[in-house]
Amino acid sequence: MESGMNDAIDRDLSRDVANALCDAEETLAVAESCTGGLIGAEITAVPGASDYFDSGLTTYAYDAKRRHLGVSREALDEHGAVSEPVARQMARGIRDVTDVTWGVSTTGIAGPAGGTAANPVGTVYIGVSYGGPWGSEESYATVSRYVFDGDRAAVRAQTVEQALTDLLAEIDSR
Repeated sequence: MESGMNDAIDRDLSRDVANALCDAEETLAVAESCTGGLIGAEITAVPGASDYFDSGLTTYAYDAKRRHLGVSREALDEHGAVSEPVARQMARGIRDVTDVTWGVSTTGIAGPAGGTAANPVGTVYIGVSYGGPWGSEESYATVSRYVFDGDRAAVRAQTVEQALTDLLAEIDSR
């Protein structure tokens, strides 16, 4: 994949996310593992991102996920970092520690090594969490599993695009 092509696609998605968040007067924070800050970079590439983007944490190591996001030792030990429970806890954790409306998380195996039969290289979990008003009982988190093709850069680029797509779909569904 050509970098320029990805940038155009991602930038359009970033603008769409920006417009949706601004229209709803909502805020966003991201917790990234396999994407290493790329989602935050795409979000902040849009002028005016400070109106809706709070922060991004790159929590690559187990201990960083536990320390900064409240991901439980049990989830990490039982399921591993690349799992639905960890992606869900990361998305909820970033939403809650930053006190934003939306939290997005990514955890996966970008390669070239590290894959297993259950989670081959290219496996990524993307979490999206929503923080509803207190007392509304509307807060929730969703997680989707994807398996992307390509080298490390391609997997990471596809993860960024899919995370923005998933977030936009959740914002639009509210």
